[in-house]
Amino acid sequence: MAKVTIEDGYRPSDDEPFMNERQREYFRRKLLTWKSEILREAQDTLTALQSENENHPDLADRASSETDRAIELRARDRQRKLTSKIDAALARLEDGSYGFCEETGEPISLKRLDARPIATLSLEAQERHERRERVYRDD
Repeated sequence: MAKVTIEDGYRPSDDEPFMNERQREYFRRKLLTWKSEILREAQDTLTALQSENENHPDLADRASSETDRAIELRARDRQRKLTSKIDAALARLEDGSYGFCEETGEPISLKRLDARPIATLSLEAQERHERRERVYRDD
């Protein structure tokens, strides 16, 4: 695969063909950067949790510390799930399906992809999905 160069400050635009090589490279880099930040934060958390093995004599301090640890671990679990969504988006970039709505096959807007690079549904399809979810949840 030929190396695609993107200048600093490049943003995908509706003026160019949808999901051309530059756009695909832009989103690939964005996804890889996001994933590496998540993995770095996870490593930082692991290091902090291992070094914070202090025994608090005060019961309130110990409870507070345990609560903080539980919150941090839940956040890391959400981020672990996010990395699998990033991996799925990278796979879609490879197979050519990235940027297209899974429900309608229509292109997902570049603004939406820039804001949520793991998006699999167009804004309209996502809104329909959320409305259906609310209806079934309210039953």
